[in-house]
Amino acid sequence: MDDASTAGAVRSAFIPQQEELELNLPRVFASPEEEREHRKQRLAGACRVFGRLGFSEGVAGHITVRDPEYPDMFWVNPFGMSFRHVRVSDLILVDHEGQVRHGRRPVNRAGFVIHSALHAARPDIVAACHAHAVHGKAFSSLGRLLDPITQDACAVYEQHTLHRDDAGAVVIEEESGRQLAASLGSHKAVIYQNHGVFTVGESVEEAAWWFISMERSAQAQLLAEAAGTPRPISPEGARYTRDQTGFPLAGWFSFQPLWDEISRTEPDLFE
Repeated sequence: MDDASTAGAVRSAFIPQQEELELNLPRVFASPEEEREHRKQRLAGACRVFGRLGFSEGVAGHITVRDPEYPDMFWVNPFGMSFRHVRVSDLILVDHEGQVRHGRRPVNRAGFVIHSALHAARPDIVAACHAHAVHGKAFSSLGRLLDPITQDACAVYEQHTLHRDDAGAVVIEEESGRQLAASLGSHKAVIYQNHGVFTVGESVEEAAWWFISMERSAQAQLLAEAAGTPRPISPEGARYTRDQTGFPLAGWFSFQPLWDEISRTEPDLFE
């Protein structure tokens, strides 16, 4: 999508007609090195955001971004480091064979198995996210998809799937990662039964936003069903809303306020 059509998509989805509009859009990079640094910064920032939102659960959770020069490698947060502490310099580069190409910290085995399978199966995606956020994992135990009971939930309507295996066991075998990737298919999210939510996107920002939005939509549905019987939005209405708010640029754009906040208040993430 070129700059003009990108701006048009954001304008039509979010903004009324306005002259001399200053609109924040994804950057265009002059070199792979410049793009790599940008992706790593956003990865570290997304980890900080996840930590601030309370998505941490001990050593669980991983966000990855594909390297722009070597697409069979990805950057990931270190195993055993708090989301709240991740800096650009802490990130690990690992290839799809499990070899660490940069960094000395350990890599989460489950994170490698899952993310290498996702990146290999989906060359169109740049980033993938998973954390043991409480509402997503609670909802995953129900073995069902999110219902379109709110505008926000409509963003993943018919674009997320359900994966079942041995009661959400720890994923350490490569075949388990491939099965999860197969369940994801061409969608942007998968609910792994008894485990939690996984999201992907064309940018770190997009993948992170879908995760945040799904976590909050799971919370909203659990609350609504505890209070009564929610009335879903019609399939036609849900599809219309999804088309307005669920495209990749919308996910990227929705994450920008969170990026602005974390980058200004925690500048050590750039170290």
